[in-house]
Amino acid sequence: MKAYYYDNLPGDQRAPHDSGRTIPAEGLSALGVLYYYIPSLDDVNALASQRGYKNRDEITVSPEKMGDIYEAKVKSFFDEHLHEDEEIRYIRDGAGYFDVRGKGDEWIRVRLEKDDLLILPAGIYHRFTTDESNYIQAMRLFKEEPKWTPLNRSGELDTNPYRKEYITQFLN
Repeated sequence: MKAYYYDNLPGDQRAPHDSGRTIPAEGLSALGVLYYYIPSLDDVNALASQRGYKNRDEITVSPEKMGDIYEAKVKSFFDEHLHEDEEIRYIRDGAGYFDVRGKGDEWIRVRLEKDDLLILPAGIYHRFTTDESNYIQAMRLFKEEPKWTPLNRSGELDTNPYRKEYITQFLN
């Protein structure tokens, strides 16, 4: 895992966009973003049990696996959004980036590779993209039935109870 401020320069979203200003894991945890390096599936299972994740699925994001919808799907993952549930991703193969909003609403880019696990709290604005390899395989973990409803950022979303709770807990 490598975390840093996003450089905000134009160009391919899958490029590193590394500003050169790094963020330690403690900086992420202050935003409610938890990172773990877990090379053992048994340890993933233990974390899942400890945190109450009952369900999971796997997704492979690549042109070969997704075909003609790949580009549109990756662009949709890159739309800024939040979820009303924690978002948990365990990277099984490949690499990609999660961008999360920092305390000053700036983008922080988190590069994840095989055996990295990231937990995003409910209510945090974020987005995702593969890296330039155009390939990632990830396990998604859920506390209840798998659901993944992105709520794209808008003015009225700031009154969402999950967003308000996130702000109270991590941004104030």
